[in-house]
Amino acid sequence: MTIRVEKNGPVTTIIHSRPEARNAMDPESATALYEAFLDFDADDAARVAVLWGEGGAFCAGFDLKHAATMSGPEAMDRLDDFTPPAQGPMGPTRLDLSKPVIAAISGAAVAGGMELAIWADLRVMEETAFMGVYCRRWGVPLIDGGTHRLPRLVGEGRAMDLILTGRRVGAAEAHAIGLCEYLTPEGEARERAEALAAEIARFPRGCMKADRRAARSAHGLSADEALQDEWRGSKQALTEGIAGAARFSSGKGRGGDFSEI
Repeated sequence: MTIRVEKNGPVTTIIHSRPEARNAMDPESATALYEAFLDFDADDAARVAVLWGEGGAFCAGFDLKHAATMSGPEAMDRLDDFTPPAQGPMGPTRLDLSKPVIAAISGAAVAGGMELAIWADLRVMEETAFMGVYCRRWGVPLIDGGTHRLPRLVGEGRAMDLILTGRRVGAAEAHAIGLCEYLTPEGEARERAEALAAEIARFPRGCMKADRRAARSAHGLSADEALQDEWRGSKQALTEGIAGAARFSSGKGRGGDFSEI
């Protein structure tokens, strides 16, 4: 199997392992990855997922050797299998999960691999890693959410630059423009991402899920609509907040201390 799952308490690490192809995505791997994330979202014990590519590359995009076989009159019929909201060509990129995902990026995260990385909530990049819309060279469009998510992460102007030129974006630039949130030395992306996932998983889950959902759904809403949406989605989580206030009153968490919550 090219996809395997490892669990450590509330942290689920989903591993894509096709190192001989720089973890390029083939249809079988895409389906397995899609199903792995559905299982994660349905698992009540799982709180945060990490997506990692084994063997020194996050993902080199969709497997072009397989794509080259998709020719002839039946090609468009086969592409209809990817019509939203179904599984995307890269697997889970059309899923709207209820829990956070962190991409741990080593080496290349290019073309569809970049789309997979920006589907995640957060990205941890090794200093030698890079992204890029490399599919620009071959006339392969972004069909896994890249045109939707990239402008929201880095702004329309920068997104247009990356989309139109297809140029390589190193880790330092990615961090500077908001394309990734954390940098780490080579070989340490998975470890850092899992530590971050464990840190997030410590927090009361109802509040975390409500705030994440509201932040993700606010795009395109007016200020009034966004405030109403935030309130509707957060009311049920306030019981956690009341319990948290009691812990604060008892002396925990003073001075911004996150060690004992």
